[in-house]
Amino acid sequence: MKWKRTHTCGDLRSSDIGKKAVLMGWVEKRRDHGGLIFIDLRDRYGITQIRIDPACKVYEDAKKLRSEYVAGFQGRVERRPDNMENKNLSTGEVELVAEDIDLMSIAQTPPFQISGKISSSEDLRLKYRYLDLRNRNMQRNLMIRHQTAQLVRNYFSENGFIEIETPFLMKSTPEGARDFLVPSRVWNGRFYALPQSPQTYKQLLMMSGFDRYFQIVRCFRDEDLRADRQPEFTQIDVEMSFIDEEDIFAIVERLVQKIFTEIIGVQLNLPFQRLSYEEAMMNYGSDKPDLRFGAKIHNLSALAKESDFQIFRQTIESGGLVAGICAKGCAAYSRKQIDSLTEQAKSFGAKGLVAIKIKDSDWESTLNKYFGDAQRQAIIGELAASDGDLILIVADQQDIVLDTLGQLRLALAREENWVPSDRYEFTWIVDFPLFEYSKEEQRYVARHHPFTSPNLADLDKLQAHPQDVHARAYDLVLNGSEIAGGSIRISDEKIQSKMFQVLGISHQEAHDKFGYLLEALTYGTPPHGGIAFGFDRLVMVLTDSSSIREVIAFPKTASAMSLMDGAPAQVSERQLQELGLQFVQELHKPSSENAE
Repeated sequence: MKWKRTHTCGDLRSSDIGKKAVLMGWVEKRRDHGGLIFIDLRDRYGITQIRIDPACKVYEDAKKLRSEYVAGFQGRVERRPDNMENKNLSTGEVELVAEDIDLMSIAQTPPFQISGKISSSEDLRLKYRYLDLRNRNMQRNLMIRHQTAQLVRNYFSENGFIEIETPFLMKSTPEGARDFLVPSRVWNGRFYALPQSPQTYKQLLMMSGFDRYFQIVRCFRDEDLRADRQPEFTQIDVEMSFIDEEDIFAIVERLVQKIFTEIIGVQLNLPFQRLSYEEAMMNYGSDKPDLRFGAKIHNLSALAKESDFQIFRQTIESGGLVAGICAKGCAAYSRKQIDSLTEQAKSFGAKGLVAIKIKDSDWESTLNKYFGDAQRQAIIGELAASDGDLILIVADQQDIVLDTLGQLRLALAREENWVPSDRYEFTWIVDFPLFEYSKEEQRYVARHHPFTSPNLADLDKLQAHPQDVHARAYDLVLNGSEIAGGSIRISDEKIQSKMFQVLGISHQEAHDKFGYLLEALTYGTPPHGGIAFGFDRLVMVLTDSSSIREVIAFPKTASAMSLMDGAPAQVSERQLQELGLQFVQELHKPSSENAE
C-alpha cells in the first residue's frame, strides 16, 4: 500500500470539505461522463463517490478500473454540485476528488452481480460465499447478528450471569437427534460426540454453585435433511438456580424486549401471553401457533352429533372430533380452489373436507338437508361466520383433525395475505405432556429431553400413567416459530432414575451414559432450570430474512454440504488408518433431488 487510509467509505460528510483523505475499498461501479470518471468506492461502512478529472495524473489508470477491483484513492473532499447530491447515501453530499490511485488488486468478472438485490441461485451464492458476503444486505445481516450477540452478553452480565464455555468433545448420549461422532486417535476404537446442546454441562454448573450461567454456543445435530435446518447452529444458552418458571419468563421477556427495542426499534408489551399446550393445539392445531391472524379452530362435535349427517355422527361415536375454521371472505372460491383445499387436507391425513359457503345469513351447501335451521345457525354463530365467508370442517381422529385444520389455516393465511408483516406476536406455550408415545420404537420418549422435571402434582402418575404427566417445560413462540425452549430440570436423583425407567433406558445404560450426572445429583443439587434460544432463527426474524442461511456467514446447504470448500470431503487412507477406521461400503449418498 502507498498510504494508510484516513477514513472509511462511510465516514465523509460536509464537515470534511476541504480536508485531505485516503479511502480504500472495492470498486462498485465506474461511470464515464464526458471526460469525468466517477467511481463508487465501497467497503462495509458505506459508499463514497470518487471523482477523477481529466487533468489528474492517474486519469488513464482510472479508465482501467473495473467492478470489484481493490483500490485506494488519495485526494481532497469537495461538495457535490448543486442538485447532484445522493440522498440515498450517508456520504451523498460530498465526493473525493482524486489526486492519486493505488491499485491493490484486480478482479475477474464476478459470477453474479454483487451490488443491489442478488437474483442468482442460492447454490451459486453459497459456492462463492466470499463474494456474496460483500453484498450490503448480507453485511447488514451479519452486523445485526453481531449487535444482537453483544447486547445479549451485556444484558446477562449486567444481571449477574457469567459466561462459561463447555466442551465441544463430549460423550455420546441417547435421545434427541443423532450425534456427530468424532473418532479418537489416542483412544483407538472410542469416539467423542459433538454436543447437541450443553444440557448436562449446564446442569453440572448449577450443581457446582454457578447459579447464573449463559453461553452463546455452537451446537451440532446430525438430523435428517430439511430446507431450513443446519447441522451446526448457535444457541443462547441460559441456566439459573433457586428459581421457578416465573423467574425464567421474567428474565427472558426483558431480554427480548431489549433486543427488539434496541436492534430494530420495535416496542413490545410485557408480559407475553401464555397458552397451555392443549389450548394451542385445540385452537390452532399447532404447539407453535401464529397469532397474527384469526381463523381459530372450533370444536363442533357437540353441534354435529345432533345432525343427520352420518359421517359426522359416526366419527363422534368412534371417539373422533368434528371441528372447523372460518375462512373470512373466501365464499367466492371456485370449485377448483375448494378441490385444491380438499387435496391439501387429504395430504395431511384427513379423509376429506367439508366446505360451506355463507350467503344470506345461511349455508349455501348440499348438506343443508342434514342440518336443521337451528343447527346451521348455531354452527355459524360458533365460528362467527358472516355472508361471504367459507366454513371448512374436518371429521376424523383428533390429532388428524387438528393438524389438518392448523395446516389449512396457515395455507389460507399465505394465500389471502392475512398475515401483517410488521406485527410481532409472542406467546409462551406451557403445560406440555412430559412424554409422547413412539409407535416406531414402541415406547414412550421424552417430548423435550430426559432431564425435564415432571409437574410435581403428577409425580404419582409417572410410572403408572405416564401419558397423563405434564412437564415443567415451556416454549417461547413468535409468529408461528419456536424461538426458545426450556424447562425446570430434575434435581432429585430418584426422580431422574424413574424418568429413565419410563423411557426404557436400563439402569446399566443410564449408568453408562449419565452415571456422572446421576452421581452429581447425590451431592446436593439446587432446584434449577433454563432455556435456550435458537440464535440463528432469532436473527432471521430481526433481519426479516426468509432463511437462516441468510444470517450465517458460511452455512451448509439443506443437504449439509458446503459448496464453497467441498465439505464433507474424503480423507486420505493414512488418516483413516491412524483412527483405526475402514469403510466397508457407501451406505448413503444424498441425491440432488432431496437437496431442498
